[in-house]
Amino acid sequence: MKKPNIIMILADDMGAWAMRCAGNGDIITDNLDRLAASGMRFDDFFCVSPVCSPARASILTGTIPSVHGVHDWLRSGNLDRDKLGDLAGDVYYKDEKEAIRYLEHHECYSDLLAAAGYSCALCGKWHLGDSRKKQHGFSRWFTIGRGGCGYYRADIVDGDRLYISDEYVTDTITDKALGFLDELSQEDAPFYLSVHYTSPHSPWDEDQHPVDVYSRYDGCSFSATPDLPLNKHQVKSAPYGEGEERKRLLRGYYSAITAMDEGIGKILSSLEDKGLQEDTIVIFSSDNGMNMGHHGIWGKGNGTFPLNMYDTSVKVPMIISWKGHIAPRVSHTMLSHYDLFPTILEIAGIEDRNGDKRPGHSFLPVLQGSEMPARDVVVFDEYGPTRMIRTAQAKLVYRYPYGPHELYDLTEDPDEDNNLFDDVRYAGLKAKLLERLESWFLEYADPAVDGTREAVTGFGQLGKAGVFRKGEDSYCPILDELFV
Repeated sequence: MKKPNIIMILADDMGAWAMRCAGNGDIITDNLDRLAASGMRFDDFFCVSPVCSPARASILTGTIPSVHGVHDWLRSGNLDRDKLGDLAGDVYYKDEKEAIRYLEHHECYSDLLAAAGYSCALCGKWHLGDSRKKQHGFSRWFTIGRGGCGYYRADIVDGDRLYISDEYVTDTITDKALGFLDELSQEDAPFYLSVHYTSPHSPWDEDQHPVDVYSRYDGCSFSATPDLPLNKHQVKSAPYGEGEERKRLLRGYYSAITAMDEGIGKILSSLEDKGLQEDTIVIFSSDNGMNMGHHGIWGKGNGTFPLNMYDTSVKVPMIISWKGHIAPRVSHTMLSHYDLFPTILEIAGIEDRNGDKRPGHSFLPVLQGSEMPARDVVVFDEYGPTRMIRTAQAKLVYRYPYGPHELYDLTEDPDEDNNLFDDVRYAGLKAKLLERLESWFLEYADPAVDGTREAVTGFGQLGKAGVFRKGEDSYCPILDELFV
């Protein structure tokens, strides 16, 4: 039997709340709703770190930032300025010095898929260094030079070519994905296709999105998201606003999602036209969550300083569809992106010889309609010195070494409004969760790149983790003018 094809569609900064099928009555996500109706939607799925590059590295490696060493979004190492030619003087590349392969010494599931005979293609955002070189089993490579970009004037890497595109980048990624799908479907080998959109990451201005999409939100009340005063810890990591500015930003954010949704519809239709639905598993998720006024915050984990671990930052959308193999339903099983690595390998029938070194567990039984094997279901996150342990009933956020720390009773306070860390009634629960948190990271973290020892501000990583301890400036030292 031929191994199943796999398509991984990854959004950028999309909250789990930002789909109509998840209960948001304002947003237009017809094709994601269609995907959810044909497969399984998870409403308790978490990223590994609430910011793009660490989250993406964790998905690919099945490990945590304190193993792969990517602790913040990458300000540098995406391109080599000395080899940029006419583009070297462009302001886009001011932070680039030399290309760095941040995952060079780490195994990705795409490596194992390729070794098992899969044809692997990447289309869209990479943002894990050395963007101009094919890496980790991908034989087809189409990405963004810097990692992030605007929706127009994106710097595109297509094979050996780097150029500035005037097209709407969401459409560019979709069109290339459709082209790859045409090629891959003609081959005898099973395929893995990563479609990594830059949507709905900012910018959210009107001129950044197609008029026909933007106009679909004329007259929208934007009542599906909280309308709260700006959080006192808000920093300048994302656009923010109140009143009419709030509505303007939400309109751009929703437009970015709807445009991406239309692209996803084209991919689903192409699969249908090719008769590949029963042979292809489609996975949709986002690298991390997003606050668009939730808790008064605009942004994800680095929307505040100190860095936050609210559910809106760490929960991600997750839909998995495979016609004839996955029965449509909503799963309430708590899972993490670090569980994707073993799940994808089990679906592909590939042994993970290093599985005991990774924290994840395959959730293929859930996709098949069963329950996970009995285990203590706990989810962990980290962002530099900020770490989180979350059970179904409680959450502890611990910031090394000085705090402030947070403890929430999620049964009584699901919106995380009442910090109980200093409440003596919860001293026993706090101690138990902290012991489990520290034991887990002691088991899985690498002391050489342990995030609690890294100077992570949320304003970007310059170079590899750990080098700042040798006296080098590896992180952007922005603590001035952080706050709004």
